[in-house]
Amino acid sequence: MSTVVRVGSPTEAANPATTDIDLLDTLGILRRINAEDAKVPAAVEAALPELARAVDLAVDRLRAGGRVHYAGAGSSGRFGVLDAAEVPPTYGFPTGRFVAHLAGGAVAMTDAVEEVEDDVTTGRVDLADVTGADLVVGLTASGRTPYVAGAFTAARLAGAATVLVTANPAAALAVHSDVCVCLDTGPEVVTGSTRMKAGTAQKVVLHTFSTAVMIRLGRTYSNLMVDVVATNAKLRGRVLNTLAQATGAADGHCRAALTAADGDLKVALTALLAGVDTATARAALTTADGVVRHALAHLTGP
Repeated sequence: MSTVVRVGSPTEAANPATTDIDLLDTLGILRRINAEDAKVPAAVEAALPELARAVDLAVDRLRAGGRVHYAGAGSSGRFGVLDAAEVPPTYGFPTGRFVAHLAGGAVAMTDAVEEVEDDVTTGRVDLADVTGADLVVGLTASGRTPYVAGAFTAARLAGAATVLVTANPAAALAVHSDVCVCLDTGPEVVTGSTRMKAGTAQKVVLHTFSTAVMIRLGRTYSNLMVDVVATNAKLRGRVLNTLAQATGAADGHCRAALTAADGDLKVALTALLAGVDTATARAALTTADGVVRHALAHLTGP
């Protein structure tokens, strides 16, 4: 990749609304920060059309067997790690389909390894196993982080799709992305501290992105998590409650259905809603690629 041209980012500009913040009392400081944070939802809303395109890219690639890769440095990269880690247990999605690449590796989750974000080569090497079936999501508030530039180089060489998530409307890396999700949150409360508004907006975008992808892939029924991995008492209770909420059946009936389905919530749910036995429900789900709505349509008609 050619050298990334460094351009000014709004997050590096001084915020005129907070120049006197160090003179305020504690409540005044908190109010000023909160007033700036209140600008995040509007910035995210303005980027929703591009975010929708990013979701559709991810859905297409995941359905075809590809993966979603997050790549970032510092706070941006850490948000990617958190989001990728939460997808498998929440939605029962296979581990390794959402992959997070943080400049500096695991140690950078808890310790600052700031110099690695300037290494284009590391970004390219970290994403060396990307394929043309994948999607690479670059996370950089400034829109010019060399580590992400290297990740995009690897993506382009492999033929993967690319999405840039940035807080800079003039992001240099936008020209190297198929979709640019720009979160124009403006100058930070503390100049350059992108873990604040820019980081909040990025976190909202990431969990909105992954949640929408999971919904589109049928990992929910209505607004209920039906692929949650019940690994503890709390989650086992949630599975039972979800089944009762979705079907209106009594707890005893739900427990029996779950037992018959070997604990598989989707099978139990389909069986109860369609009034069929477990084997029929399981077969319908297999035909429907695990999507409860489609399985029910097959069993009961539109």
